[in-house]
Amino acid sequence: MRLTLIAATAITVTTLAFVTLSPAEAKPRVETVATGFERPLWVGAPSHVKDRLWVIEQVGRIWVIDAKTGEKQKEPFLDISSQVRRKGNEEGLLGLAFAADFQKSGRFYLNFTDRDQNTRIVRMTSKGPDFNTADPNSMEILMSYKQDFENHNGGWIGFGPDGMLYIGNGDGGSANDPKQRAQAMDTYLGKMLRIDVSPDEGYTVPKDNPFVGKDGVKPEIWALGLRNPWRCSFDRETGDFWIADVGQNKWEEINFLAKGKGAGGNFGWRLREGDQETPQNGVGGRAPKGAIEPVYVYEHGAGPKDGLSVTGGYVYRGPIKELQGRYFFGDYNNRRVWSYVPKNGRPTKFEDHTDDFQPEKGKLGLISSFGEDSEGNLYIVDHGGAILRVVDK
Repeated sequence: MRLTLIAATAITVTTLAFVTLSPAEAKPRVETVATGFERPLWVGAPSHVKDRLWVIEQVGRIWVIDAKTGEKQKEPFLDISSQVRRKGNEEGLLGLAFAADFQKSGRFYLNFTDRDQNTRIVRMTSKGPDFNTADPNSMEILMSYKQDFENHNGGWIGFGPDGMLYIGNGDGGSANDPKQRAQAMDTYLGKMLRIDVSPDEGYTVPKDNPFVGKDGVKPEIWALGLRNPWRCSFDRETGDFWIADVGQNKWEEINFLAKGKGAGGNFGWRLREGDQETPQNGVGGRAPKGAIEPVYVYEHGAGPKDGLSVTGGYVYRGPIKELQGRYFFGDYNNRRVWSYVPKNGRPTKFEDHTDDFQPEKGKLGLISSFGEDSEGNLYIVDHGGAILRVVDK
């Protein structure tokens, strides 16, 4: 993701207005849930919660809001801004994942850049019975590793259907992976990691991770060859894994892994950008042996199917029948939202939702993330400060 804006800081609630359309014209639209967040990057909720949403601000705050009215709590759910580095546009508090038993344990996990320019993966706990606030003193650092530059931090974190915690890491930054991290096996950078966080303290490396016991290889590595995975998701119905990887100068890509597949996979960066050889002399090359090719690529540009920085989304599993099974994604810079019906991950029935998903007031902004709640509703996070929900109008 390429982050380049300054946003407002006061949170306001926007009145939800509806457009009256004839049945022939009625299409899914968006409604504004709330506005005024400071560079929001994520929205979601634990699986058992239906009335609230959690919103991440890049600076290091998390807010809880009413899912219907958008009204926020008077105080943040958590504020760790004093520990978060925000010097680079792609640094900050970047990811959140709730434990499956959050309603009992209060455990959740964060991915952020600390003041020493390290990525930190931490476990924290929230206070019951409503879990509206988190204990700032509960932070347990599970992993910490240095970032080479101020961009390509990745930042996604999430639980797979196997109960393991997956962590998406960028290649360390700059351009063309100058330190060749993505293909190196002695670093976490440019990788998808997989760890078991079920112990009361710390974590363990799953015994079935593909590189366990190999000399000189980080055992937490599950897959390699990523440039900057910006927003990944597991299909809540099938368990399939979707990874959007931001491109260099030419191609953006979507990767797909069927449930249970992909361990030890190589997505090809820096040799490959999208499904092509990286054009920079001395950088590009043939696809590595057994490389996983993207299921969809699009070219850089300003056209209706172009963009500059992909934002991965979700397979829709919410209440709108006509959207069922569609994989939604967008482009941060070109401010577009698309979807398609996957066939082995590949696109069929491609659709551009950009015009339909314009909010009633203003325009669709820089799409920093998509979100999903416990009922499968789809959300769009505008980096300028708004949270939008896709609705059937």
